[in-house]
Amino acid sequence: MSTLTASPETPGTAPAAPARPAYRVTGRRVLASEWAKLWSLRSTWITLGLGLLFLVAFGIIAASHYKSNLDSGRHLDRDFATSTAVSLSLFGTNFAQLALGVLGVLVTAGEYSTGMIRSTLAAVPRRLPVLWSKAAVYGLVALLVATAGAFVAFLVGSRIVSGTPAAMGLGHAGVIRSLLGAGLYLGLVGVIGTALGALLRSVAGGISVLVAALMLVPGLVSLLPTSWQGDIDPYLPSHAGESIFALTHDSTTLSPSAGLLVFLAWTALALAGAAYRLLRSDV
Repeated sequence: MSTLTASPETPGTAPAAPARPAYRVTGRRVLASEWAKLWSLRSTWITLGLGLLFLVAFGIIAASHYKSNLDSGRHLDRDFATSTAVSLSLFGTNFAQLALGVLGVLVTAGEYSTGMIRSTLAAVPRRLPVLWSKAAVYGLVALLVATAGAFVAFLVGSRIVSGTPAAMGLGHAGVIRSLLGAGLYLGLVGVIGTALGALLRSVAGGISVLVAALMLVPGLVSLLPTSWQGDIDPYLPSHAGESIFALTHDSTTLSPSAGLLVFLAWTALALAGAAYRLLRSDV
């Protein structure tokens, strides 16, 4: 008959603690964390819905307004006289950029206002992966939502203006490029909003700077002498962004590729400022 005997513990020694699993901070896990945090906020669903609504609804309203004026024989405004199905469908871009940009600010500045950023940076001590992940996750979401909205607005709007001088289809030259460009522009606006939120660490401050850069500064530049406007105006963030998805261009605007490069430079500048403050300042 066999018996089991336990080896006696050496006096004065504590029992060995169970080994704890080692968790590594990887880029994939930081991305997953930011993805989960983004969709856990009610403001994400509301603001993305508003951005999509603005893009689609205002595009349909602009197309309907054009068609009704044309059918009734009323004189078209100068802005509508040369409109195309693309320009009418993307009429809501200026409104959608505010919603998507504001949500970008909330993604980063919201954590500073609640103090959650301390927990985030304690889990990711290197800091910069947090910024890159927030920008990448939200930028991708904004890009997909905006692109979908641009195509929906065009498909509905093009049916409304069918049979008019503005009528166009997806097969027309430059149409798909314009719709994809609008989605890319709005996605980058979301990234800029994320960078401004991390740079200023204030929801109100980030939104104020975003609105000023996209809407107020172009109006102020229009007050400058005409000779100066031609050198400054095309390189402003909003005007460079508009050239990405504009169907036609002239000597006063940038080409789509040049506009994209300029807008990417503005985006990189905002991210660089956010990265510098994140590394140099305490939270």
